[in-house]
Amino acid sequence: MSLTQPGSHLAGAVVAATLLLAGCLPTTGPTLTTSEAFERTNSGEVTLIDIRTPMEWRQTGIAEGAHRVDMRHPKGPEGFAEQVLAEVGGDKNAPVALICRTGNRSAHMQKALLDRGFTNVYNVVGGMAGSRAGTGWIRERLPVEACPRC
Repeated sequence: MSLTQPGSHLAGAVVAATLLLAGCLPTTGPTLTTSEAFERTNSGEVTLIDIRTPMEWRQTGIAEGAHRVDMRHPKGPEGFAEQVLAEVGGDKNAPVALICRTGNRSAHMQKALLDRGFTNVYNVVGGMAGSRAGTGWIRERLPVEACPRC
């Protein structure tokens, strides 16, 4: 019996593993570096949304000019999208940049917003702390606002 023949247990396992891995990979969509996000936020070209948790906001502060929208909304992705929509004045075409700790969670939430009709959503690569994808807001020494009551 071939490994890929119908009825092969290994074939089913290979297909399941491939689907599982594909579901864990960040989506590919438009990105901004942290310095681009900073410049575009300051010029009013984009609304920067920090999607991390309140504990993370307290630990590091938030990127200057960022709006805080915890991605763990009680209503799930729908509630998250509704809150982001409120932050951009109800315009799903408004440019939005999402930032998290490293850029991974923001990539997933980017897809969630695009799936809900948003058309202009960027992922800030490297996030606040940095990753292989980018240096990160803090390491770039971009301005941070304290958030002691988050």
